[in-house]
This record gives sequence, C-alpha cells and structure tokens, in this order.
Amino acid sequence: MTFQIKIFSAATVAAAIGLAVAGAAVATSTARRTDAAIEETLTSEARLAADLLGRGSGPTAVADLDAEADRIGELVGARVTFIAADGRVVGDSAETLDGVAHMENHASRPEVIEARDHGLGTGRRHSDTLNIDMLYVAVPVAHPSIGFVRVALPLTDIRQQFRAMLTAIVLALGLALAGAAAISWVFSSRIAQRVRAMAGVARRYGRGDLSPSGLDYGDDELGTVARALDDSVQLVGRQLAEQARDHARMEAILAGMIEGVIVVDPPGRLQLANDAARRMLRLDDLSLGRHYVESIRHPAVAELVAAALAGRASEALQLSPPRDPSRTIMARATPAAGGGAHGAVLVLHDITELRRADQMRRDFVANVSHELRTPLTAIRGYVEALTDTDTTAEQSRRFLGIIARHSERMERLVKDLLRLARLDAGQETLDVISCDTRNLVQGVMADLTPEAEARRQRIEISIGPGAETLLGDPAKLHDALRNLVANAITYSPEGTTVLIEASRVARDGAARALELSVSDQGPGIPEDDLSRVFERFYRVDKSRARDPGGTGLGLAIVKHLVEVHGGSVRAENRTTAGTRVTITLPLA
Repeated sequence: MTFQIKIFSAATVAAAIGLAVAGAAVATSTARRTDAAIEETLTSEARLAADLLGRGSGPTAVADLDAEADRIGELVGARVTFIAADGRVVGDSAETLDGVAHMENHASRPEVIEARDHGLGTGRRHSDTLNIDMLYVAVPVAHPSIGFVRVALPLTDIRQQFRAMLTAIVLALGLALAGAAAISWVFSSRIAQRVRAMAGVARRYGRGDLSPSGLDYGDDELGTVARALDDSVQLVGRQLAEQARDHARMEAILAGMIEGVIVVDPPGRLQLANDAARRMLRLDDLSLGRHYVESIRHPAVAELVAAALAGRASEALQLSPPRDPSRTIMARATPAAGGGAHGAVLVLHDITELRRADQMRRDFVANVSHELRTPLTAIRGYVEALTDTDTTAEQSRRFLGIIARHSERMERLVKDLLRLARLDAGQETLDVISCDTRNLVQGVMADLTPEAEARRQRIEISIGPGAETLLGDPAKLHDALRNLVANAITYSPEGTTVLIEASRVARDGAARALELSVSDQGPGIPEDDLSRVFERFYRVDKSRARDPGGTGLGLAIVKHLVEVHGGSVRAENRTTAGTRVTITLPLA
C-alpha cells in the first residue's frame, strides 16, 4: 500500500467516522426535537379540544359525542377519543358508533391515569383497536359526559417524517463524505508527491550522489524535516569528501614513502599498512581489521608493537625479514595517543643499501690502502737500498727500474680513482657521434696486439649485419673495450684466441640495441662471483692476476663508462671454456 493510499484511507476513514458521529448526533437530536414537537402539538390540540368542549354544555348522547369526536378529529388530523370519568369511551373518531360501544374501558390507560393525577398524560403503545403503534395525549375536560379528551397520532406517521429527515441527513452526509474524500485525495497526492520526491533524493544520496537536490520542500513541518535532513546529508557529504581527500593524500604520501608504516589501534587491530611495509616484512596475507599478531609473524616486531601499545617507548630494532636474511630492517614503534587510549605506529627503514654502501666504503678504503701500501713499501725498501754505499751501478739501475715501475702503478691507481670519482659525480661529458664499429675495435687491437703477440694469442673480430655503426663517445668506448680486451689477454692461457664480436639485437622485445662482447678461453668465473666482478678492487682469485701492475679498477671503470651511455654490461661463463663480457648499447 502506497503512502498516498494510506493517507487518503486514513483521512477518508476519519472523515467518515466524524460524519457518521455527527450524523448520528444530528439524527438523534432531530428525532428528539421532532418527537417533542409532535407531542407538544398533540398536547395543544388536546387542550384546544378540551377547551372547546368545556365552554358549553354540548351534546350528551353517545351518538352526538361520537359525531363531535369525528368532527374534531378531522379538524386536527388526529384520532380523538372522548372518555367518560369512569373510563367508558363515549366517542372516537376512528371507530363507528357500534365500535365505540364495544371498546374496552379506558380508566386503566396510563395516559388517562396520568391526566387524572397531573392534568396531562402521555403514552406510547400498540393500539389493539387499530393494530398500530400510537402516541397518546390525554387531558381532563370540564364536561358533564366527558371526563377526558385523548388525542392520538400513529407513530408510523412520525417514523415516516423521521425517515424523510434521516434520508436528507444521509444524503447530505454522503455528499460531505464524497467532498471530504476528494479533498483528501488531492492533499494526499500532493503530500505523496513531495514524499516521492524526497525518497528519490534519498535514493540518489544512497547511490553516492550527494549533490544538492534543489527541490522546494514547502513551509510546513514535512518541509522543515526534509530540509533538516537534506542539510545533514550535505554536511555529512562535505565531511566525507574532506575525509576522502585526506585519505587520498595520506595514501599518496604513504605510497610514495620508502619507509614502511604500520598503524595499530588501541585494541591491537591493524588500521593501515603501506606497500613498503608489506614488502619489507613479506606480509602477503595482511588484512586490515585483524589483530597484528595474526599478520606480523616476527616475534621481535610483535614485542615492539606490544610495548608501544602499552605506552612504552622502545629502542630501535634491527632485524632481517622472513625468508630474506640478506636484507636489514630498522624498526621503531612509538605510542600514538588518541581518544584517551594509545595506539601504535611502527616505522620500518630498509638500511640494506646503507650497510652495503658502508661495507663497500670500508672495503674500498682497505683496498686502496693495500694497493698503495704495496708499491710504497717496495719504493721505500729500494730507496733505502740505494742509499747503501755498497750497491753497485748495475744494482742501482735495477733498483731504480723497480721504483719507476711501482711509481707508475701508483700513478695509474690514482688516475683510475680520480676517473671513477669524476664518473660518479657525472663530471665526464659525452661527445656522442656515429662511430664505425670496425675502426673502434681495430684501434683497440692496435694498442694491445704487442701484448697478445708476446703471449702468442690471436685476436679475432666478428661484426654482424646492422652492427657496422653505433652511437657513442669514441674515446670512452675505446677505453671500455680496451679494458675488456686487456683483461681477456691477461687471464687467458698462452696460445689461445680472444674473440671480439658486435651484433644487433632486440632489447625488451622491441627496442633496438647493439652488443659488443669480448670472449676469452680462460678458467672462467664462479657463478657466485659473476655479479660482483664489476665492483672496485674485487678479485675472484688473486692467483689469477698475472699482471702485478693492475689496479683492480678496470671493470668498475668499464661499468661506469657504459652506464654513462645508457647501456649495461654483464659477465657470463661460456658453454665451452672461458668468460664472455658483453656491453649492450642503445642504438636510438
């Protein structure tokens, strides 16, 4: 049942009940007044008849009395009965003369008794003579033959009058009810229309569209309530929008942080965790709203959070995430006050790279110190030997040659360190031009052919189709390729072949690239060390270094020179024997 039908039904029922009650009251009151008026009329007629009879001696014979009763009854339009003092009926307008003679004694009639006692008597009962219900009014008469005059009117006449009146009342009430129903329908339709409009706005709000409705709700109570609710929704909408913006800003900030952040509410349920925290702690099954112990399986971190929830500040904790012992995480948890209770904020810092950089710095300092100490010790020793007066000229020349060789080694080491420093600082600029690949390789061969011939080694060149030219800085590419070929000559056995190849390949499925590779036939590199050969001063096996004058920085310089060109370098073991180092350079 719709709201309009409910309002219409309620209003119509209320109107019907009100009209029915009013109709009943009017009908009752009217019936009572009509009855009183008829009774009053009969009383007046009875008194008038008594007054007429009492003014003269009048007839005394029964026939004359009955005729007089007929005449008066015709005048007043009612049944007139003359009753003697002893109760005998001496005349009746509704009976013949014979009928009057046979009528019962009326001395015991209630209206006669009441008239005798009080001067006026009334009564309502069924008339056995006429076989209808009658209204009787009796008054005493000052007449020698008549003691009482009784006037009677059939109640059917009264009921007919009342029925006509009641019909008019019912018709009026029916018309009033129809009018009330029409008015109720009009007003209920207007109210229902407003309610439907408000319901439509509410449904739109429920779908998330909180834009103002722009409806005219009216000035009555319903409009006041609707406006109050609409204002409340608009206020909530503004607050939700502001909250959404704050949440989006917070999500953006947390997503952009490299630190992991986890927020726990006072009962210990997870409220927030960014992607960095998920990655650091390997939280694959992290679900917000669950207790932190169910997701954070690291006991030390759980104890740290528990202490923060208890309101205690704890020292920072270093740990390794589950299933990744190579990484180091710094965890700090602090209490977060809110609403009288304490939550906790856990912040995670991945310090793996910092520790690795610190270790590399220490190794670098140690390696530089070692590389410098060796030639310095040799130089100092031979200088002390030269100061000895017992040395011969031949020994002095030999000592000076050793001092010069170690000095050159120190000079190369310092130059390589300075170049690495410039590359790290981005101070070496590129002069990019189109280079002929074969000329680049032949220039490197011209520098290193004497060393290869001294070891009875061959250098072979293979230039693939599409790799005849490349874009780059010729001088820097020459230095990088020369270092790779020099290493191949150094670490390959005598009588072997060093292969230099250039080929054009597809990188990342679409981008074009050129690969320069240098392959030797040496002992190869252990798989665990392949990723570290480009670190500074890193050596797989010091016994493999046949060139005591090497600085241990060649491959590190190669890596930096290639990365300046936007390329990459990798080392791999060949399937037969030896190592292949490949430089990948973009063509465009």
